Formats: sequence, structure tokens, C-alpha cells
Amino acid sequence: MNSTRPRREFLTQSALAFIAVSSQGPGAVLAGQTAPPTPGQRRSALAKPGPMLPPVPAILTSVRGKPGDPDELAVLWTFVINGDPAQIGVAPGDEHIAGGLIALHREFVLNVPAASMIHGFDVVDFSSSRVGDKFAKSGFTRGQATRIDAPTVQEAPIQLECRLTHTLRVPPMRTVFIADVVATTVHPGICDDDGRLRPQSAAFFGMAAGCGEFFTLGQNVGHIGQSVGRRDIRY
Repeated sequence: MNSTRPRREFLTQSALAFIAVSSQGPGAVLAGQTAPPTPGQRRSALAKPGPMLPPVPAILTSVRGKPGDPDELAVLWTFVINGDPAQIGVAPGDEHIAGGLIALHREFVLNVPAASMIHGFDVVDFSSSRVGDKFAKSGFTRGQATRIDAPTVQEAPIQLECRLTHTLRVPPMRTVFIADVVATTVHPGICDDDGRLRPQSAAFFGMAAGCGEFFTLGQNVGHIGQSVGRRDIRY
């Protein structure tokens, strides 16, 4: 995210962050919800277009600092490029300290937080363009990646260790970094014995891009491949 305000920007979509769904099942209309859409339903154009793509991920990016400087934490636009091979992308704005450090070190970690970490997450988000020790400021515990030279956030249930492969400049103010995921580590119970994510094993949360509010996972309403009878697809 871009922590320079009032020009607030939001995170991008991820497979891990879903807006809570009612236990009444799909199609139910709850308080505050609109009726289910119909093909001929009238649409309204917003005065200002925006990247309204709920849900989107809540991810803490950690990267080694320059010699003599503290390591960096940032909240960046984050997205999946590919499942197999495992590839992800992050897109820091020019004002982010993390962008220059990713370009310098070519390694970083994506730390997937739980809802108990939201306060520290927001502290980092609003400090991403400022110099200082974000670990100390947010209260998160600094760890060390297993296969790359980068710090981690110990409290995060999932950590993706990433190595930069491609860089794409996107005018007017952003750079997209594409990276291979070279290691994934999780807390006990986050995955089953086959390494398949158990989404409700932790209070993962995402943000509704368009209002900026955080939501935890809700009811399972389906899966990839259900229309063809498959349950083996993870990404």
C-alpha cells in the first residue's frame, strides 16, 4: 500500500484473503446486503474509477535493510502469478523504501498475518515510506528466513521466501517485482499432512478494496474444479 495520504491505495487480490460469507449460504440477503444480482439489473457509474476488487490480501513484506540501517517492513500490493512453479508479484510505489531494497538485495519475504496482528499491520502500513525500525514500532518479532538472506515476522502463520526474477516499470509511480517462491514455512496446524492449506486454521484476513475495511474468512462456499468434479487444485 501507499502510506502517503490522503492518496490512499489498496492491496491487490490474493487466494488467501476472502470477505466473510454468511453461514446462511450463497444467495441469502443479510442486513446491509443488496439483493442477489440479476442479468438486467441497472448499474451505476462511480464518479471516480478505482481498483474495487474485494477481497484483496493483507501481506507484510520484509526485506533486509542497507548496511547500518534497520530491516524494512512494508504493506505492498501483492498478487499470485503462478501456482506451479510458485511465483508471486509485489508492486511498491516509488515512495516505498522497500522497493529500492528489493531491487538491491533481490530477496524478500511475504508474511501472511492473522487478525490478531491487525494493529501492527496498520502501524506498518502507515509507516511504509518512513525511515525507522518498523519491527520495534509495530511490536512484531524479527526472525530469519530459512533459504534466503531476509528477515521474517515471527508471528505470521505463513511465510513465503521469495527471490526476484523480473522487474517491470509501470508509470507513473510503481515498479512490479516478479519473484519465485523458494521456500514456504507455516505454523503447526496451518496445513494438513499433504501440505494443503487449512484456510480456517488461523484468522486470516483480507481487505475490501473500495472501502478499506478488513474481513476474516467466512463459510466455505465452493472450490476450484467443482464443476468438473475435481478437488486436487490448490492454486
